[in-house]
Amino acid sequence: MGVVVGLLLGAGVACVWWSFWPREPGTRSVRWSARVQDDLVQAGVVGVSPGGLAAASMVLGLTVLVVMVATTRAPTIALFFALAAAGAPLGVVRGRARRRRSRLRRLWPEVVDHLASGIRAGLSLPEAVAQVGERGPVELRQPFWAFGEDYRATGSFPESLDALKARLADPVADRIIEALRITRDVGGTDLGRLLRTLAGFLRDDVRTRGELEARQSWTVYAARLAVAAPWLVLAMLATRPEAAAAYDSVAGFLVLLTGGTCSAVAYALMLRVARLPDDPRVLR
Repeated sequence: MGVVVGLLLGAGVACVWWSFWPREPGTRSVRWSARVQDDLVQAGVVGVSPGGLAAASMVLGLTVLVVMVATTRAPTIALFFALAAAGAPLGVVRGRARRRRSRLRRLWPEVVDHLASGIRAGLSLPEAVAQVGERGPVELRQPFWAFGEDYRATGSFPESLDALKARLADPVADRIIEALRITRDVGGTDLGRLLRTLAGFLRDDVRTRGELEARQSWTVYAARLAVAAPWLVLAMLATRPEAAAAYDSVAGFLVLLTGGTCSAVAYALMLRVARLPDDPRVLR
């Protein structure tokens, strides 16, 4: 009876865990590649593909493995540090992308104001979008300047918007661009009111997110330090031959595997609980 209860409990916990990860259409590799490509664009990493990032991660992991084996003479310790190093490039890219999205989130209301001002001044819709590349926020001028070049070269507003969307890879930009596209296609005289309303919503979102992130930042940094501290201590202990030899065994490997699993699960749960949800790119 106890075995049956345990199996039912385990199945229930597995179902609850599975419910946190809803399935999306498309293959897993395609979804991963699209997400990583968005992160690379948002992080400002030019000329690197998801495959190139994966190759760099493998090379870094192998390099750390060789260096740690030569330094500590303990393959078990070297393996875990190599795995951590292999995940570092993706973590750095995602961290840069997250910080840049946070900066751009404060700039999008200003971009919308520039668009509304240009339309009120009598500019056509493509001209209003292109002038953001000259008078808009400095960090966003280059993509909008490239939009102007594309439009002057092709004369196709939809294709130029698609290229702009790919350069920005931002969910807020997707909403703005699709609003402009619909206005261009169906016409209407309420674009100015729409843009002013959108700017108000974006400012409210920035204000709310800023308050929440200020309250959560110290908790997130403390949790990261708590996860990293045991491994920093292990790295210092591994410089002593007798300490490294203690982990170079089956029992030592099991200890490291248990500690690595606990650290990974705790870090994932910390990110899941503390991070504010990001807007998905539903208008990709």
